[in-house]
Amino acid sequence: MCGIAGIFLDPKIADPRQFASITAMTATLYHRGPDGGGTWIDAESGVSLGHRRLSIVDLSDAGQQPMLSHDKSLVMTFNGEVYNFSELRLKLEQIGHQFRGHSDSEVILAAFESFGFEASLPQFSGMFALGVWDRNRRVLHLARDRMGKKPLYIAVVRGGIAFASELKAILAYRGFEPRINHSAITTVLQYGFIPDHCCIWENVFKLPPGASLSISADALRSTIVSALRQEVRRWWRLDEIARDGQRLSAATDQENLENELDQLLRAAVQQRMKADVPFGVFLSGGIDSTMIAAMMQSQSEQPVRSFTIGFAESGYDEAHHASQIARHLGTEHTEFRVTPKEALAIIPEIAHAWDEPFADESQIPTLLLSRLARQHVTVALSGDGGDECFGGYSRHIMAARLAPLFRLPPKIRHLALSALRTLDSTSWERFFRNLPLSEGARTLLVADNLRKLEQVLSAANRGHIYQRLMTSGCGWQSTPAELIGDDNIPDLPDIAASLIYCDMASYLVADILVKLDRATMATGLEARSPFLDHNVVEFAWRLPTNLKVRRGQGKWLLRQVLRRYVPEYLFERPKQGFNVPIGGWLRGPLRDWAQGLLDMNRIRDDGLLDLRNVQASWQEHLTGRHDQSRYLWSVLMVQSWLDAHRSVGAAPPAPEPAQVKYHAEAAS
Repeated sequence: MCGIAGIFLDPKIADPRQFASITAMTATLYHRGPDGGGTWIDAESGVSLGHRRLSIVDLSDAGQQPMLSHDKSLVMTFNGEVYNFSELRLKLEQIGHQFRGHSDSEVILAAFESFGFEASLPQFSGMFALGVWDRNRRVLHLARDRMGKKPLYIAVVRGGIAFASELKAILAYRGFEPRINHSAITTVLQYGFIPDHCCIWENVFKLPPGASLSISADALRSTIVSALRQEVRRWWRLDEIARDGQRLSAATDQENLENELDQLLRAAVQQRMKADVPFGVFLSGGIDSTMIAAMMQSQSEQPVRSFTIGFAESGYDEAHHASQIARHLGTEHTEFRVTPKEALAIIPEIAHAWDEPFADESQIPTLLLSRLARQHVTVALSGDGGDECFGGYSRHIMAARLAPLFRLPPKIRHLALSALRTLDSTSWERFFRNLPLSEGARTLLVADNLRKLEQVLSAANRGHIYQRLMTSGCGWQSTPAELIGDDNIPDLPDIAASLIYCDMASYLVADILVKLDRATMATGLEARSPFLDHNVVEFAWRLPTNLKVRRGQGKWLLRQVLRRYVPEYLFERPKQGFNVPIGGWLRGPLRDWAQGLLDMNRIRDDGLLDLRNVQASWQEHLTGRHDQSRYLWSVLMVQSWLDAHRSVGAAPPAPEPAQVKYHAEAAS
């Protein structure tokens, strides 16, 4: 796991001094790769590449980047892990390749050299973002893994582009002119995160998951973001996987499906346990992390290191469940309990770590958990992706139960809504109590009562249904910003499958994986997610919805497999999630901090937020009339981000060891 950066300019108009910015860009990524760094500069061709290294496989200098291919025609900067590199290496050795070390980076370059760039990408199983300069064809290739586990930002600058793992590296390029994208602020306030198709800075975009972009030197003279987006090619498409998988939905009997899922997950876990450094697992006590921990321990001769975060507030604390599971599995368990004091201490770091405004409050325990784990291990496996693959969210359960309503023609749906509007509050609560829903789904519906159900059932299409389910309470006062266009949702057999797809295509990439990547990388920890192995994802899309959601329970098939490893009483309980008692904290220990950021003059001067709405929400929350914590946390994260970026580029990079520098003329 590492951090990458690069500059590609039209050499006919570029100032040679601009390429020296690669050193400053790379320095900002020190936290992603504290074990070493390097740059490769060829000003004559208009290219400079940078790399920060977190050594996981092949700790020797043979794994140093930027790396040249055997014939020196390709130069690569690579972030991530390709787990099947040993198998690819054998394949390449059979056709004559010889290797200096045993890193995956060297194997990736050899594959590009032998099979070509586009033909190689589908052969990689793992997580990655990379840049490859083809010195003969004068083309820069960029690529991102199937599920978008590793980030890649691309900025249009005068005369070319700059790219990096994080926006702070883009800001360090002296030719970049930062301008806030106001629509991105809107999405944060409504959803708590910025969708992957959007960015906080204008003239910057994120390479989509499963995509590549190849840019020639001749294409740099009139580069604009819209033109670059049109050149993006998808080498793996989630929409096709979902559509084709549901069309050929598994007809095998349940036991065979359980066996297949068991084998796929065991293989994915086993691959991700390969490392030349200590590894462990994040164990929350929920179904997903318990499954990963159980499969790790079943394949390890030594106790696996497990880590969990707890809270003093009992309603939010799952640490005791994690502890019970750890004892059953025999892991070496470490637990840390978060107090408001620790939360307040870490809040100033959030804006720097996430780069864009990001308001998933579980970022606090995730960052603290990463910091805890890094004291003992360099790699941690996580259960992220289980909900998206196997239907674990309350909205999936709700959609499965209310599927007949969603199938009604719009006119009939309108009549049903009219009838619902006649219910008084008592009848309304009785209506929800009598629905065959899990407690989580019922809570989700009752939270916004008739207003939210009206908005969802009156939505014009599946994309709008998803947006209205995802937006915070205050977001209803405006039209929800686009999370995923309905044209991008494949034709799936039921509304629950559509919501699962939307979560995997949007929420997973822009919230869950951003949270995991930034929190772990801020501490120099590599996180690996077996549920997001592409073989597991493709298997999950071959399952009909009734094998994911059944009898008011999500992740039904996954639960059957987990029973093979852990007694049912240890994991069968209401889904809790990685929730944080942020509502109570804002009324108590975090109140003064929040009050300072919600100062009327500050909000008015910035001109980005609705002052009346913010103040009204704050008062409603303080008095207890309505829990506005989700919306307020979004506002506070926007304000905190604005404070951190009022003088962009003013903060010096973290101290680092001397970089290893490669120059094209010396390397050729």
